[in-house]
Amino acid sequence: MKLNITHTCATAAPDRVFAALVDPAVLQRCIDGCEKLVQTGDDTYDVQMKVGAAGFKGSYGGKIQITAKQPPESLKLAMEGKGAGGFVRTTARIRLAPTGTGTELTGDAEATVGGLIAAVGSRLIEVVAKKMMADFYTRLDADLTSPRAS
Repeated sequence: MKLNITHTCATAAPDRVFAALVDPAVLQRCIDGCEKLVQTGDDTYDVQMKVGAAGFKGSYGGKIQITAKQPPESLKLAMEGKGAGGFVRTTARIRLAPTGTGTELTGDAEATVGGLIAAVGSRLIEVVAKKMMADFYTRLDADLTSPRAS
């Protein structure tokens, strides 16, 4: 499955957005259902999260790796997780560009799913993935405008 990523952080410059995207504390606050994010190496993290959507419901453990960093212009995220419902592997390439007082994020993501998750159908998987991305960006915007982000 392929997804396109487009979002505008209206009040934060690319350097601030990039810094937030590679900050494990920010990632933990912004990933919906993230219970634990532990650094295991340079730009590599173990993650534990609960997902409460359709055939994805349950607890998932996995890894996040940030690679191909070109601050503040681009980065690549590789994520994998598995739980009772099956597994998910995702790679996302994200580009950041200044827009007025903010930052436009664009990119693409590819996801592979297996197990019971695959049985729910690609349209439902796409809906859940888009909602999770939208929730992440909403939380990222709030985090970037909070007093702690200044």
